[in-house]
Amino acid sequence: MPHFIIDCSIHIIEQKLPENILQKVFYAAASTGLFLKDEIKVRISPFQFYRTGNSNDNFIHVFAYIMEGRSADQKVKLSEKIVTDLQALLPDVPIISVSIVDFEKATYSNKETVANQSG
Repeated sequence: MPHFIIDCSIHIIEQKLPENILQKVFYAAASTGLFLKDEIKVRISPFQFYRTGNSNDNFIHVFAYIMEGRSADQKVKLSEKIVTDLQALLPDVPIISVSIVDFEKATYSNKETVANQSG
């Protein structure tokens, strides 16, 4: 936890290595101080087939799934940091965006939480 899922046009990973994009999002998230580095998870999914409005413009969108409890201001700073850092890495990409979704602690489960409940 947290999870950062990067959707992008396939041409993005032709411009920059996927590892560079993953690292940029990882370090942007880590720099906010909202998360422990060893808990940040980042994945990338390039799309060969897509539409962006009436064009096939390159795009990158980061879906940030984080545990509830952060303020709106903290989430704004997180999303702005990711967009700013990606824009610096990929200045010619016309569409760069981030959305943040809160996990509910009460309904979130993983292997550790299930094992602790079974006990």
